[in-house]
Amino acid sequence: MTTYAMVIDRQRCVGCGACSVACKSENNLSEGIRWSDKITETAGTFPNVRFDYIPTLCNHCENAPCVKGCPTKAMHVGEGGIVMHDPDKCIGCRYCIANCPYGVISYNWRKPFTNWESNEALIKDCTISPSDMLAKVGGKGIPYYNPEREATLPGIRPTGVVEKCTFCDHRLKRNLLPYCVEACPADARIFGDLDDPNSEVSKLLGKYKPHRLKENLGTEPKVFYIRSFNPGTYVKSKGGV
Repeated sequence: MTTYAMVIDRQRCVGCGACSVACKSENNLSEGIRWSDKITETAGTFPNVRFDYIPTLCNHCENAPCVKGCPTKAMHVGEGGIVMHDPDKCIGCRYCIANCPYGVISYNWRKPFTNWESNEALIKDCTISPSDMLAKVGGKGIPYYNPEREATLPGIRPTGVVEKCTFCDHRLKRNLLPYCVEACPADARIFGDLDDPNSEVSKLLGKYKPHRLKENLGTEPKVFYIRSFNPGTYVKSKGGV
């Protein structure tokens, strides 16, 4: 069996947001929808201030509250233990959002990408309209549309349903890493099979003491965090009075 998991090394993470940008591009996410995000914590008093970043995404919990609360089984556990969502079964009740303690499920309140339907040029007699741009590049709803997302889900999810991270399951089927992992410039995200003792995630979890968000709830998340950010150097001294 395979149980997919992600390890996030907070010592390596610089909070650049490349994971969020990559996720939005790979999965054709509309404005206001984020499958990959981060919690920013501020420590210290100005001017001695630092920021700590905790990247967040669907935790693909073993005991997923969103799955237990879904009345239509639209939210379900798929291959590799990935918590998946079927838009065709979703009735938009949002019980999954209410049950998820991590706040990582989004709801499509309005039709996605309506801004690209406009016929008005941003600058008259200078630029073309969004709809003309879309037509010229042959995009599907958006000029940067990624057709690979269609392999397992609708390329763009419809109005009135929820959506969330799937560990880029469409890429996993082609033996590719989730795109947030691929795009991380600091290699702070490590992905692999939790059931394989030789996988990188298993090795890291054996080497470092991990923690998970809200472990006390018993959801058994599959996103693990190791280490913590060390701000680096400081001015050496013998102390002072």
